[in-house]
Amino acid sequence: MKCSVVHAPWVMVFFVIAIASCGPKDPATDTVDDGQPRTIGHVERLDPGLDVIVPSNAVFDILADGHEWTEGPVWVPSLQSVLYSDIPSNAIYRWTAGAEASVWLTPSGYTGEMERGGESGSNGLALDADGRLILAQHGDRRIARLETPLNAPEPIFSTLTDRFDGKRYNSPNDVAIRSNGDVYFTDPPYGLERGVDDPAKELAVHGVYRLAADGSVTSLIDDLSRPNGIALSPDEKTLYVANSDPDQPVIMAYDLEDDGRLASGRVFFDSWGDGMAVDQRGNVYVARDLGGVFVIATDGTHLGSLVTTERTSNCTFGDDGSTLYVTSDRYLLRIRLNTKGVGF
Repeated sequence: MKCSVVHAPWVMVFFVIAIASCGPKDPATDTVDDGQPRTIGHVERLDPGLDVIVPSNAVFDILADGHEWTEGPVWVPSLQSVLYSDIPSNAIYRWTAGAEASVWLTPSGYTGEMERGGESGSNGLALDADGRLILAQHGDRRIARLETPLNAPEPIFSTLTDRFDGKRYNSPNDVAIRSNGDVYFTDPPYGLERGVDDPAKELAVHGVYRLAADGSVTSLIDDLSRPNGIALSPDEKTLYVANSDPDQPVIMAYDLEDDGRLASGRVFFDSWGDGMAVDQRGNVYVARDLGGVFVIATDGTHLGSLVTTERTSNCTFGDDGSTLYVTSDRYLLRIRLNTKGVGF
């Protein structure tokens, strides 16, 4: 809704309602009467290996509700908070224990002056080695870096890359950062206003790219129809890429060379996939729409699923490393595990 000033007395009630609906809203933390978070979902155990990872009584806590479509969570140690995108709202939200989720930054993915529709906000978020926020921005069609302190954010960004071979990206979607500073990212068409057939589309492929620490960009993968989630193994020798296309439902694993190039690729798991996270043991956590989060061992065995009962987009580890935060439709969720994520 476009905000406008109304002067006629007989429409003042409408005005109050309308103006309150303009811009991102602060969703409430969802609790029951005793102050504890409301829970949702269940665990499907397919292999005894899951029992080592997921406690017997594990369920999802609902931390925030009322979003349009949540994505791209990242744990920020300096804030002791989770940041996550609400893509249609063009905003990043912050959730901290003991407080309600609130708008942390807006705009987050589209900074242009002309109105536009579609999925305009930021999607994937990550921290570089210096603790700076790296964003996959749908609306601005670039990988960007926030140039203000995390404890006092303002929408001031620098462009890390917005073109390959002189052509604008479709809509960078998710990012994974190697310890040497290389940024790996996917570029499906989901952020374009008209999707794959948008006349503004400049690149014929939906690629996976590497932005090196020196600023150079290399095309790594050009044969996936909808590359989406992306993650690195604990030893950084494998790059996982999830394809979110029902006509090509696959999660790929690629051998990663020391120089950042990809060697051989193989099917890691036959499944549609979205955002991903990896624990210290190398298990891969794949957000899979209504399937919740699949937990897949390093050999490709599906150990079980953390079922949110809602469309699920992404996940990340946080706190001391043993909490998995999950973005799922209008929710931000968490589930406690017996393992820790990479980097903790």
